[in-house]
Amino acid sequence: MKRLANIKLFDTLSKKMVAGFVILIVIGCILLALPWATAPGQSTSFINILFTATSATCITGLTVVNTAQHWSTFGQMVILGLSEVGALGYMTFAVLLFNIMRRRIGLSTQLMVKAALNLENLSDTKSVMRYVIGLSLMFQFGGLGLLALDFVPRFGWGRGLYVSMYHSVMSFCNAGFDVFGDSIMAFRDDPYVIIVTMVLIVAGGLGFLVWRDLLLYHERKRLTLNSKLTLLTTLSLFVIGFILLLVTERDLKLLPEGTPWFIRTINTLFLSVTPRTAGLITMPTSQLQAGSLFVIMILMFIGGTPGSTAGGIKTTTFGVLMFQSIAQIRGRRDVEFNHRRFSQDNISRALLLVFLASIVMTVATLILSQTEKIPDGFGLEYVLFEVLSAFGTVGLSLGLTPDLTVIGKIIIMLLMFIGRVGIFTSLYALSKRQTKVNTIRYPVENVLIG
Repeated sequence: MKRLANIKLFDTLSKKMVAGFVILIVIGCILLALPWATAPGQSTSFINILFTATSATCITGLTVVNTAQHWSTFGQMVILGLSEVGALGYMTFAVLLFNIMRRRIGLSTQLMVKAALNLENLSDTKSVMRYVIGLSLMFQFGGLGLLALDFVPRFGWGRGLYVSMYHSVMSFCNAGFDVFGDSIMAFRDDPYVIIVTMVLIVAGGLGFLVWRDLLLYHERKRLTLNSKLTLLTTLSLFVIGFILLLVTERDLKLLPEGTPWFIRTINTLFLSVTPRTAGLITMPTSQLQAGSLFVIMILMFIGGTPGSTAGGIKTTTFGVLMFQSIAQIRGRRDVEFNHRRFSQDNISRALLLVFLASIVMTVATLILSQTEKIPDGFGLEYVLFEVLSAFGTVGLSLGLTPDLTVIGKIIIMLLMFIGRVGIFTSLYALSKRQTKVNTIRYPVENVLIG
């Protein structure tokens, strides 16, 4: 009976979470449709407004129009607001409003927060929410101050503070929108801007639960298994991605001849960080080597940490499956890490997530390969790259998004939505699961595998 109650509760929460994101997208569409949301002389079709609102809410950054040129300051601020709420979760702002009004947070609201942030215990909701809000303000205002040291001398006080604020928020939220017109390619020779951006991206993608563990380590003298697995997987992916990209790009030969090795190294490191759902670039993605694109697609598929501003299947899912594979190869029954054993439910859920994600992306790639035009010099990777970028809420593109057909835009929007809300949440909200307990268990019989 308890299991049935949990299933019904999760289905209800899933529907509410999906509805919340849909409402947020609708509000974004209304605001972006206002005449003063676009720059003078520009007009926006409904499908492009919907696409932009979805991309911002799902903190993806894929754009069908140039954000810097097409939208007015008001429109750009709407996109920034949608990205902020989409990254931290609308429930975070609901709780913040309750605290400001000094109203008690109800049980249903706490359950929504618990589901949104992937918390284990309901008692953690209030303390974690304080960390979510506090860390977000700290990193974003800190990023604003650090970037202002570079941007204010370049652009003046007004413009400098504006781009510093915009870039700080979008970097921390792991959204790929920019107000420069070409992402941050103009700053690829400025290691200071690149390093600050990388710190903000990693801070947003690491997850609020992990940050809480790190900040409380001096008191507890320990980290949770989730944090240890997250840190190990994240560091491993950064290092492996960096090394592979150094090899595949041959120390970034596409940069102008004479570029110092330090600048090449910093740009390569940034190239290994941004696929973790950030979407900002310092060089044209379409000019990268085929091997580099393959590495980036793998990183986009994995994504960041649960309970963070990142998308993808998540680092913990990848980590669990890696240790499960190692255990199977060694002939071990239990999947162990750091003197702990992963539950079979954990492993089954990770396998199901990867399987469902693969099915969704396969279907999307098949449809887009029929509806979209692939330019000369590219193959199926032109479509697959965009699919992975949308599902991982990354925002990187080989150039397909601005030329998408209406069907293509709908497919990419669905991928961005599923990637942000979560594939389990999306499917459970749309389906009617069978909650009846099956008391019959059939005999076991094996089939040939491999």
